[in-house]
Amino acid sequence: MLVFATETSCDETSVCIMDKNKHIYSHIVFTQEAHKKHGGVVPELASRAHLEILQNITQIALKESGKKISDIDVFASTCGPGLIGPLLIGSTFTKSLAIGLNKPFVPINHIESHVLSPTYNNKVEYPQVCLLLTGGHTEIYHVTSKKNINLIGETLDDAVGETFDKVAKLLGLSYPGGPEIEQRALNGDETTFDLPAPLINEDNLNFSFSGLKTAINHIVKKNSLNTEFIANLSASFQFCVSKILIEKVKKTLKKLSEESVSVKSLSIVGGVTNNKYISEKFKDSFQNHNVNIFFPHKEMMSDNAAMIAWNCLNKNIETASNLYYKANPRLSIK
Repeated sequence: MLVFATETSCDETSVCIMDKNKHIYSHIVFTQEAHKKHGGVVPELASRAHLEILQNITQIALKESGKKISDIDVFASTCGPGLIGPLLIGSTFTKSLAIGLNKPFVPINHIESHVLSPTYNNKVEYPQVCLLLTGGHTEIYHVTSKKNINLIGETLDDAVGETFDKVAKLLGLSYPGGPEIEQRALNGDETTFDLPAPLINEDNLNFSFSGLKTAINHIVKKNSLNTEFIANLSASFQFCVSKILIEKVKKTLKKLSEESVSVKSLSIVGGVTNNKYISEKFKDSFQNHNVNIFFPHKEMMSDNAAMIAWNCLNKNIETASNLYYKANPRLSIK
């Protein structure tokens, strides 16, 4: 079985051709550059770029794979959550291919794909806690199987990836902010600034990053943006974010243990997982907690079509196929 998948939930345009044996024939992720000068994603620009880029990279993917479009057995596309314009572009494009070839179309949940992404390259053990870290989401899931994913904690305001972008903008760094801050932090002292960690002592599993962003804004206004200052504040911010995330996961494990749930594994997924500092902090913090830590394959960390194809292959195609499914920007995992 050959799956052709597209991902267009935000500003990455991606296609993938994968078979049932997990072999990836082609996987292309195109990061749109038009948003850099705006310091963030402009939905209208993203939609227009998806329409143009999808057609080009589909042809490239088919050429790379050595396959013809008629060889594809199933078409799959992200149908939510995300920006409605980009979701409509990707799903309509992919549905059109399915209609033209009289093949099944499978709508895919973007968040569910992130949660399942570590199962592509790991033998994940259940029950599991999954921490999702992206530009639009910061969430904790209790996962008992591939089909049983329950949200138990989430951000009350900004997502962690969004916070990285906003802090980078305050520091005069370019978009996307995550890689920029990580790079500057390498030369900084993480103990320079004592930053607030909202909700870290609260007895819940939710997150809040708006107060941290506001505190950094006040610090920036009182200082000049020289190289040393940016490095130290970047390092302090990265340290604070890691502390918040790790403490909330520890609370999650404790809460589930009190409910007689013996968590066997922890997965850290989403684009922020590319941050090596945060990943290493998690490995160090949980090495004595009797839980195995899993990360997605490098190609499946950020928004990408490979995780969409993999999610599709984990479904019963006959029952999941739905050509009339409408893109939903607020789609959740049921």
